[in-house]
Amino acid sequence: MNKKLRLSFLTVVVMTSSAAFAQGTKKDMFNPVTTSVTSQTIAPDARAAGMGDVGVATDPDVNSQYWNPAKYPFNISRAGVSLNYTPWLRQLVSDIDLAYVAGYYRIGDYSAVSSSLRYFSLGEVQTNDGSNMTINPYEMSLDVAYSLMLSEHFSLGAAVRWIYSDLTYDYKENTSPGSAFAADLSCYYQNYINIGERECQLGIGLNISNIGSKITFGGDNRSEFIPTNLRLGAALMIPVDEFNKFTIAADANKLLVPTYPKRNTGESQVDYDNRLQKDYYDVSSISGIFKSFGDAPNGFSEEMQEVQWSVGAEYTYNDKFSLRAGYHNESENKGNRKYFTVGAGFKMNVFALDAGYVIATAKNNPLDQTLRFSLSFDMDGIKDLFKRK
Repeated sequence: MNKKLRLSFLTVVVMTSSAAFAQGTKKDMFNPVTTSVTSQTIAPDARAAGMGDVGVATDPDVNSQYWNPAKYPFNISRAGVSLNYTPWLRQLVSDIDLAYVAGYYRIGDYSAVSSSLRYFSLGEVQTNDGSNMTINPYEMSLDVAYSLMLSEHFSLGAAVRWIYSDLTYDYKENTSPGSAFAADLSCYYQNYINIGERECQLGIGLNISNIGSKITFGGDNRSEFIPTNLRLGAALMIPVDEFNKFTIAADANKLLVPTYPKRNTGESQVDYDNRLQKDYYDVSSISGIFKSFGDAPNGFSEEMQEVQWSVGAEYTYNDKFSLRAGYHNESENKGNRKYFTVGAGFKMNVFALDAGYVIATAKNNPLDQTLRFSLSFDMDGIKDLFKRK
């Protein structure tokens, strides 16, 4: 996109702080939680996206690395790889994209190793310093995880992640790319319960992601919080008959990041800057996690507004064909991202193809009509295919 860089950064702000979504919201009440490297919060795969962005407790699949790596030991297949692609904010620009690759391998019957690579490109951007130089700002991350079943029904997972962000746009300001290290801690419970005459599969999941260092981009040397997030959810798979099954799921998630302090009425700029430095920029990432549960200006009611929730459903026929739908909700004071989703998937022995689509509830929402595509490969299926030859 041959545009001034400030416009490109504006699209990132729209993507993450969601200021453009807060239509009809009172200005003094709109107070979203902001972080850096917010591309880390974008759901990368089409299956979860088609179900309203739920995934922490749904049936394990190859893309569990993002949602809950503790699910991998419960996978039936020994190994798998997925390729995911999302054209992002197509209502605003034409060349912002998210690419995501994930894979896993089960070790024996009780553990698994997994990894993923995420690359978020802002396309081609022209600087606004008079040089007309074209740059390619981007963010990326690489992570690896290990998961272990502690019992027949319960597992734990841990991941480590390297995050890199190069959004440098004005070299005269002594800015530089930033990097951070983070970890995920997750758990998953799966069991079967009887509802009437049906044996249903219950899943409960928890994932605390991006617990790690803050990130600095040079310049004023102020360190920014990365999007540490708490996600909790449950899913229930209900078999209808031998060929048909129905899954319902719900997730709730909250950013474990302090609220950016607002300037008080009558407060001088100097006093505000000093308070901002002390109460926000000097706060460590771990302290920020605990602070995030009680720092909202309007107390508990505003803290509850920081919780986003999603619900989704999936119908599957013969483990081959799936239809999905969902809904995602965020408080109008914290971003106002409210949208429906639909999706579909087709699975063969060797590969599966999935697609997800966003339908925004408000006009002029940049997320409206967002498409996601996923192509995954079952290594057991590929192995069996070669054995037949």
